[in-house]
Amino acid sequence: MIDRQDSDDILAYAVRLGDDALVLGQRISEWVSNGPFLEEDIAYANVALDFLGRARMYYRYAADLARDGRDEDHFAYRRNEREFTNLLIYELPRGDFAFSQVRQLFVDLYNTGFLAGLGTSEDPQLAAIAAKTAKETRYHLRRSREWVLRLGDGTRESHSRTQKAVNELWGYTHELFDVDPLEQRLAARGVAVDNRMLRPAWYQAVSRVLDEATLEIPGDDWAVRGGRDGYHTESLGHLLTELQYIHRCYPGCCW
Repeated sequence: MIDRQDSDDILAYAVRLGDDALVLGQRISEWVSNGPFLEEDIAYANVALDFLGRARMYYRYAADLARDGRDEDHFAYRRNEREFTNLLIYELPRGDFAFSQVRQLFVDLYNTGFLAGLGTSEDPQLAAIAAKTAKETRYHLRRSREWVLRLGDGTRESHSRTQKAVNELWGYTHELFDVDPLEQRLAARGVAVDNRMLRPAWYQAVSRVLDEATLEIPGDDWAVRGGRDGYHTESLGHLLTELQYIHRCYPGCCW
């Protein structure tokens, strides 16, 4: 039976997963009309919508657990950056095309393992969300893997840009596999995923793709953390300013 402590923990867990999806979805959407060609504009729009959809599912579940008048719009539009708990890798500026594709590869490979684990959660709602989003992730991974291979093993310029992206993003990947006390409690109850268990398979899969793309894995000589505790880069504030503008200008408006 889920007690009040479990309910509060699951609520916080659902919100942080929603934050991850919302922030990355917003970043991906910035490529719409800026892609290298029309097909990529459409592809990016579809991927962004997938992440927006999963953010809504997590936020809606959090609102159901809260039962205090908060809804999904509250979580998306009425919190400041200090209240967001997304991982830092998601909020980084979109960068060039290689940067976005490498980030997507890292995230897609992580989500492949994470959603498989969440799909066995003792919480039926989290398990259902994972089952739906796992299908989307398989498409995302196929696309990001193909692009990293194409860019890494392409021209001298594309290879250089892609290797630079790998180097710049690597230190942010460590946070993907951190587990804080909240996640430890939920993992012990069979609700959350113990992310520490995901890193070996993720590292092996990343290594295979980068090797095939003639790219090198950087050393583990730096790491950046803090997103789960509300400590973010300055980029998140700028992102939220755009994301929340209409809602804050016209509080309570609806279509």
